[in-house]
Amino acid sequence: MDDFTKYLEEKLADPEFKKEWDASEPEYSLMDAIVSARKSQHLTQKQLAERTGIDQSDISKIENGIANPALSTLKRLADGMDMILKLEFVPRHPA
Repeated sequence: MDDFTKYLEEKLADPEFKKEWDASEPEYSLMDAIVSARKSQHLTQKQLAERTGIDQSDISKIENGIANPALSTLKRLADGMDMILKLEFVPRHPA
């Protein structure tokens, strides 16, 4: 177990921290999904920018969680990676 994982586990024991961490999970998942998809296509941010017409700096901001992209931007990113965008709502408490 690395130091960060140990630190995170300790912090997650604090209910207030865990609440904030859980609230941020969708943003982290989105950032990870975009980066993973781009890398799976062996694309740089610059190449993806050229394919989509989205500025490379904006792609960087999205991937780093600085920008909150519109659904239309996410669709353009997916198209630029020859992928489809799939969103889903998942029950918090499965039956």
